[in-house]
Amino acid sequence: MVRIRRITGPRVIRRRYAGIAKPSVTGTEPSVQSIVWEKLTWVDIERPTEEETKYLAANYPFHPLDLDDCLSRIQTPKIDEYEEYLFMVLHFPVFNPEARVTTPSQVSIFVGEHYLITLHQGDLKPLVSFFKSCQTNEKMRQESMGRSSGYLLYLILDRLVNYCFPILNKIGDNIESVEDRIFSETPHGTVREVAVLRRDIISFRRIIRPQTEAVEVLEQKEWPIFKEDPEVYFGDIADHLRKIRDTLEDYKEVVEGLSDTNDTLTSFRINEVMRVLTIIATIMLPLTLVASILGMNIYPMPIDDPAAFAGLMVAMVVIIVGMLVFFRSRHWI
Repeated sequence: MVRIRRITGPRVIRRRYAGIAKPSVTGTEPSVQSIVWEKLTWVDIERPTEEETKYLAANYPFHPLDLDDCLSRIQTPKIDEYEEYLFMVLHFPVFNPEARVTTPSQVSIFVGEHYLITLHQGDLKPLVSFFKSCQTNEKMRQESMGRSSGYLLYLILDRLVNYCFPILNKIGDNIESVEDRIFSETPHGTVREVAVLRRDIISFRRIIRPQTEAVEVLEQKEWPIFKEDPEVYFGDIADHLRKIRDTLEDYKEVVEGLSDTNDTLTSFRINEVMRVLTIIATIMLPLTLVASILGMNIYPMPIDDPAAFAGLMVAMVVIIVGMLVFFRSRHWI
């Protein structure tokens, strides 16, 4: 669940942070990158440490607890509204190919009227590439930063949400692959594959659900620092997140169905093998009995007489045929 502090409103709070001047950027540290276009400044910090948070505390009116949240890797998604800025903590999915599971990557965002600050671990490719494009491409800077901080926030969130769809499509392809293997003649390893898929989907759902709620808050409330209509822009992002959430729900049901189907088919295949082995053992039982009798240490043996031996072989064949006919009449085979 996304954590939204409430005091003055039904969904978010407004708090005053008195005694601190309005933010102004006078310079940057080596690990702090910034882009200035007209009146808007975008500051991006990868892998933030206490040094970077001290820099932000010296140049911006941020609450110390918000800066501490930027360094926390287990911070729950939330939105806090202050008089001079908006603070957001969001998680977005990143696929771990080694563990074969989708893991959350935290993004902390400060949004003021004339600035936007992002702090992240650098593993969200859309955010990293978008910032570099704005650094090197003047046209991109004009289109992205020429309007307001709210519009820039929309572009960032839109790219991060769109980045979820390739991961989602990969899960869909894996489900189809596992489904084909389940119904093939050699379904080896399908139990593990289904378990890995289920874990990946559950992890993805845990990431997307609170993000959907957070963006819905941005969509439904009027924000004084945003100049654009939040219902139009953030509503579009919320629609995409709801689509991802619903698709993951469908995938969850499909995987659970595949798990049940795989269990049923596995039980059926085991029963088929056991039936064949039981038939073979049952047919061999009387033959073993005959062979045991003939193996007794007595003299003379029937095998010494060719006619008796031939009669014995015929008797065994008759026993086998008779048992097969009996099994067939009972519809066992």
